[in-house]
Amino acid sequence: MQHRTTALTVATLAALLGLAAAPQEPPAPATARSMPKLKLQRIAPEMVFRRPVQVAFEPGDDARMYVLEQPGRVLVIDPNDRAAKEPRVFLDIRKQVNSRGNEEGLLSIAFHPKFRENQVLFLYYTAMDPERNRVNVLSRWKADKDSGTGKPDSEEVLLTVKDPYSNHNGGTILFGSDGMLYLSCGDGGAANDPLQAGQDLGTLLAKVLRIDVDRAEDGKPYGIPKDNPFVATKGARPEIWAYGLRNVWRMSFDRATGELWGGDVGQNQWEEVDIIVRGGNYGWNAREGLHAFPGGAAGAFGSDYIEPVVEYPHSEGVSVTGGYVSRCASQPSLEGIYLYADLGSCKVWGIRAEKGKLVAGPEVLHVTRNQLPTSFGEANDGTLYLVTFEGSQDARAKGAIWRIGAAQ
Repeated sequence: MQHRTTALTVATLAALLGLAAAPQEPPAPATARSMPKLKLQRIAPEMVFRRPVQVAFEPGDDARMYVLEQPGRVLVIDPNDRAAKEPRVFLDIRKQVNSRGNEEGLLSIAFHPKFRENQVLFLYYTAMDPERNRVNVLSRWKADKDSGTGKPDSEEVLLTVKDPYSNHNGGTILFGSDGMLYLSCGDGGAANDPLQAGQDLGTLLAKVLRIDVDRAEDGKPYGIPKDNPFVATKGARPEIWAYGLRNVWRMSFDRATGELWGGDVGQNQWEEVDIIVRGGNYGWNAREGLHAFPGGAAGAFGSDYIEPVVEYPHSEGVSVTGGYVSRCASQPSLEGIYLYADLGSCKVWGIRAEKGKLVAGPEVLHVTRNQLPTSFGEANDGTLYLVTFEGSQDARAKGAIWRIGAAQ
């Protein structure tokens, strides 16, 4: 195994950047340090999913699992009903979604923290604007509480990002404990970052963004949090939280520590996993992983890059799928282990951290063989799930959903 790791804590990273941070210490593992192998139990085995790319749960309810199909449907299933044959359609936006490329389509969903009260949710997808330009769209939607379905005519577009190529669209949307919405955007596509977006604070591409969706400001349907790192930086987009990220396909918060973990898809040789902090610069395209990238260039803010927590070479996989730190009371042997996977090699790895430092891993915990990991999911009780394509990535790919547990 050629993974390389660094043991930087969030406090250390913040100190390097001159930023304040007050991380909480994660709880110590409840069992021995050795990492267990994983077992997967298929959810809804009688159902057929078309290119599933994410599962999510509304706040406070683990009985309804939402499944995103990349072509543009949001489905609802009961994760404990193994006999059901048909999912219920929550929302169908296929007409406005551009899903022609392998990386385009409906990509992420996030429920407002007060969803039970306001029935508000958010979607992130790729589309074509009236001039036929590719754009990434973040929009707000409403659900009907009586019917339990989304309202197809309720969309309010919050943000669009022009994306000239069909790949590297990101992305994940999720809420932090601060109530702000975070969004990962890819570098615009093609190869080698031809737009030099990674080190350019004037574009939203190759960034993680942070916005306030509960207020409008300066003619925009969202607000800029006052503590965003670049609000006073001339020429910078104030939405930016972190930069120098090639294509963070999946990211998640550790519910115990508040750390934001992301899997950043590599270019030619290296895949990486990062802890994403306020104002952090992760180096793309001056470097790939820990390595200088041929033809890359440092930006206006120099070369003080944050190192990845883990990198692995393309001999081990070709497209990282970021996951979650396990915090499920029913799986104590997985406590504190961050799970991530690779779409190409179908491997699932684990890393364990104590007090912000890596103490075990990376270690291969499972190989899915013919199941290509597209995403992980986390229920409100901490149960983790794996989403996969079956056998191929083409436009007709079927998929499956798996509940993750420890095999020992």
